[in-house]
Amino acid sequence: MTASRRYWLLKSEPDVFSFEDLLASRGKRTGWDGVRNYQARNFMRDDMQVGDGVLYYHSRSKTPSIVGLARVTRGGHPDPTQFEEGAKGFDGSSDPKDPRWFQVTIQGVEVLPQPLSLGDLKEEKSLADMALVQRGQRLSVQPVGAKEWRRVLQLGGIKGDPTGS
Repeated sequence: MTASRRYWLLKSEPDVFSFEDLLASRGKRTGWDGVRNYQARNFMRDDMQVGDGVLYYHSRSKTPSIVGLARVTRGGHPDPTQFEEGAKGFDGSSDPKDPRWFQVTIQGVEVLPQPLSLGDLKEEKSLADMALVQRGQRLSVQPVGAKEWRRVLQLGGIKGDPTGS
């Protein structure tokens, strides 16, 4: 693990694109497209790098939970859906010469043996500062601290870090 390695939490609704969908994708990879929030865009464009670890979170489900681990395999690059008329992420005012929206590519690594519900995470005192458990935190792309990352892996039944290089 390099000193510059960072960790992230990405939210997806399981009926839109589940962790199982990611694992079934070609190469277990997908572009994290359609994000239309400037702060989340900035994280993807400016901060997420190849090798960074990802917690995959199912939101808007019966039991919102961290369900899997992934890694970033391509840093920030223009989100093609902004230019595709009819696409959910289409933005007619975005210029291909100066794109407004960015995505990263991630690869699924491992299902969390013990999914961690939002309730479980809120009860864990060592995760009290984690963005996900903060009131009003709705971003679909969130940074995760290294200590939080290690604790989530431990609570989820993962030994070591399978996303590491």
